[in-house]
Amino acid sequence: MPAARPLIDNRATGSHPGLAPRPVPATVTCPTLATDATPLNTDTLLDDDDLARLDTLLQSMPEALEPLDVSALDGYLCGVLLQPRPVPLEAWLPRVTDIEGRPAPPGAALTELQALVHRRHGELDRAIGQRLWFDPWIFPLDDAATATECVLPWVAGFAAAMDQFPTLMAMDDPALIEPLALLYLHFDPADLEDADALLAVIETLEPPVDLAEAVQDIVRALMLMADVTRPRAPAHPAPSRRPPARRARR
Repeated sequence: MPAARPLIDNRATGSHPGLAPRPVPATVTCPTLATDATPLNTDTLLDDDDLARLDTLLQSMPEALEPLDVSALDGYLCGVLLQPRPVPLEAWLPRVTDIEGRPAPPGAALTELQALVHRRHGELDRAIGQRLWFDPWIFPLDDAATATECVLPWVAGFAAAMDQFPTLMAMDDPALIEPLALLYLHFDPADLEDADALLAVIETLEPPVDLAEAVQDIVRALMLMADVTRPRAPAHPAPSRRPPARRARR
């Protein structure tokens, strides 16, 4: 698959102190989500205070570094976890506090930051591995912001992971094109390099009508990619079911 390499401006995405992820929609249309798994334990998930603390720690990195903000971090971790082979900790963790991988100053703040990142990594690993709905860290910006503007920091973080760890993007599997298109449609087409097949599918899709639909599309896209890169062993034979197609442009 051709590489798609949009750029990410990490500090420009801004911070979101004290904001919690948006509520989970009542109904999620995603046939790949599991119905027979134990739900995530909400008592162990990062709460609002954890999220605000993580945001503060990321934004307190020295000016010479380019840390991800919390929304871009969430997309980045999903991109790491969707690779067909596990990415070593020492390869992905330093890029949380600097996208170029330059070392952050050691100390209690870095230890605390990395502990929070590890917890979110574990939450996402279980959700993706077991095909469970989860709240992406995507935030409404203001009443005038479009859905694309709200999800762009998250998608930029995901794209940063694809850029740093390109194994998924190098896979020649047509089943990856649609879910990648659901994410990359939020970028300006000019920012996508050597991605003709991806652009062709993006051209057939309408943007999400609102933020709720955009978030649902993101989770659905991740689960569809996981079906390719992290397939689950079926507990019993089941008929194949294709997810409903997105609306085509008129």
